[in-house]
Amino acid sequence: MKDILRRHQVLKEEIVTILNKQIKMEAKSSAAYLAMAAWCDINGYDNSADFFFKQSDEERKHQLKLYHYLCDMECQAVSPTVDESQHDFTSLRSVFEAALEHEIAVTDAIHDIVRECRKHGDIATEEFMRWFVQEQIEEEYVARRILELFDVLGEDKIALGMFEERVLHVEYDQGA
Repeated sequence: MKDILRRHQVLKEEIVTILNKQIKMEAKSSAAYLAMAAWCDINGYDNSADFFFKQSDEERKHQLKLYHYLCDMECQAVSPTVDESQHDFTSLRSVFEAALEHEIAVTDAIHDIVRECRKHGDIATEEFMRWFVQEQIEEEYVARRILELFDVLGEDKIALGMFEERVLHVEYDQGA
């Protein structure tokens, strides 16, 4: 029956490859955020740990969203292996700086996928990726806002306590 319905591969091989690459990046993101959560937890930054545990879950959901898309398109989705994540950081600020750098890299990768879709005229996948483009706007915004808290509050013990009170309340304001 599938042969009757589809006489060609739904997605071009280049699109399948780049989406599988993004699946791996999302898996690495999830693992990286788990490592950041562990560092925060061990160092007594409970709210920051909660923030990164939630980020890890979110990245896993992104991975699965891409994975299901490939399966739905009758393409081979690859379950990736993930390398060791960075577990040691010099300060709480350095953890959040690493998170922002990571989000910027993910944004660049998402934009590469959209460009590849346009190159191959893959309108369906480009439309599917629109959600990820919007998500990355939010992810980078939140990471930048959190880093701005360090600039406003400082990094002494009292400031870090104030930071911990606020970190879970930083949200993306679409009107911003």
